[in-house]
Parts: sequence; C-alpha cells; structure tokens
Amino acid sequence: MRVAVIGLGGVGAYLAASFAKAGIDVVGFGRGEHLAAIQKDGLRIVEDHQEWRVDLDARAIADVDGYFDGVLFCVKSYDLEDAYRAIEPFIDEKSFLISFSNGVNNGDRLRALSSAAVLDGAVYILSHIQEAGVIRKKGKVFAAVFGGDAAATQKLALLFEQAALRYKTPSDIKKALYKKYIFIAAFATLTSYYDKPIAAIYKEHFLEVKALLEEIAAVAKAEGVDIDDEVQKALDTAAKLPSDASTSMHLDFQNNKQTELESLSGYIAKNKAVATPLMEKFYKQLSSKKG
Repeated sequence: MRVAVIGLGGVGAYLAASFAKAGIDVVGFGRGEHLAAIQKDGLRIVEDHQEWRVDLDARAIADVDGYFDGVLFCVKSYDLEDAYRAIEPFIDEKSFLISFSNGVNNGDRLRALSSAAVLDGAVYILSHIQEAGVIRKKGKVFAAVFGGDAAATQKLALLFEQAALRYKTPSDIKKALYKKYIFIAAFATLTSYYDKPIAAIYKEHFLEVKALLEEIAAVAKAEGVDIDDEVQKALDTAAKLPSDASTSMHLDFQNNKQTELESLSGYIAKNKAVATPLMEKFYKQLSSKKG
C-alpha cells in the first residue's frame, strides 16, 4: 500500500515519520525550509526522553507522481480543497482519504469532491515544528480516532497497527470528532478574541466560556450528536492547563497568519439550526480583525 501524507507539520510529520520507520511506503508532502531540511538530512523527532530520525521520501506537492492507495490530509483546514485537487489525479475510487485537520465537517467537504472512500478522523497529539526538519512531540499523548467506510477503516487501522500508533474506531465517529472540536473551537475563538491564554480566559471570562461551550453543544445536538457532558469536561481541562497555554489560532492571529477561523468559529456562527449569539459576536469581530 502506497500512502501520501499531505502537510508535514506537527501531526503530519509525526505520522509520516512513524510510517516510514515501520517500513510503510509513504510519501510526505511539505514546503519551504522545513521540506528542504527533511530532504537534506531526514526527519528528526524529538520526544521527552528520546529522539529518532528517519529518511523520508519528502516532496513538494508539485512533484507528486504515481498512484496512492490512501491519502492523509494533515494541512490546515483552509488548505484542504487545494490539497485534494493537487492529489486528485493520483487517486481513484479505490483509494481512501481522511482529513486530520481541525473541524467536524472535513469529511463532508472531501465527499463533496471525491468518489474515493472518505473517512472522518481526528488526532490527539502535542507536537510542533521545533526548527526546520525537526518535530518536537511533548508528553505521551497520542491517539487517533477514525471511522466511516468499513473497508477503508480496516486499511487505515492496519497502517496504524504496523506503525504501532494508538488508535480507536468508535461506532459514532461524529461524536468522537465533536469531543475534540468543542474544546478547540471554544478556546481558539476566545483566546483570539481576548488575546489572552486559556487560563486567563477561564479565570476572567468563565461565564462566557461556559455559554460558548453550550452553544457548540447545541449545534452538535441539532446534528444528532449529544455532547452535553463535554461542556464540564472542557471546563475541567481548561482549569488544569499551564498559565501560558494557548491555541494555534490565537498564535496565528498574533503573527498575522492565515487562520482556521471558518472551521473553528464560522462553522458554529453560521449554523442555521440553533441560535449562537455569542459565537456570532466573536466571529464577526474576528473576521474584521482578520481583515
């Protein structure tokens, strides 16, 4: 099985490195200095108590060739369609696709474009690009959840087993996605709006935090997904985080980079099923901030 991993950031690079280390035929697609460093010296993974290096077939997306049995999209949510169009000539209806981008509707976006088998999924990991060619993974946290088409799920599960990566295939994959999304969407929005880390938001704006989490849970319920219990779990998680912990969207706003505002705030603000006045307020202001 030949696999493509598109996006070599903290998630994609760790997956691609783990696959390559296990002898899986994988091609990683990246860009810039990070890609150049991987092509020159390989990909280095730095963990808390060990580090390791692999040679990875790493390329720019313009250099794609051959056929891929599976494609893992690990790009930012706003790059998903462009990444798909770049790889589309090299897959067919027998291929499987999965997006590990932030959001709960990425599978639907891919299904609207492709006749391939599309899975839904998410990854729990604390990792980032430490420097060009180097990924820093913090702590022991790693888990992937995915599901959908049974045959495609089995194919991806075999890859994760071969790479000795922890995974789950929950019967309700939509609920599993929302369990991750509710925390990220709420705190990405609030940290970006107030320009403060999560701990400060939790302490200074607790009632808004709770109300925003409840709005997201209401949208989920309108889609047939009950995550009401996740509101308190998200609050408990936020209460335990280090004082400087923030979100990637907050950092992107600070650095004037493109953000995942549409996937993490807009999806809730623009829903037509239930009222979300708080998210609409935050989304409107952040949209103007984005320019």
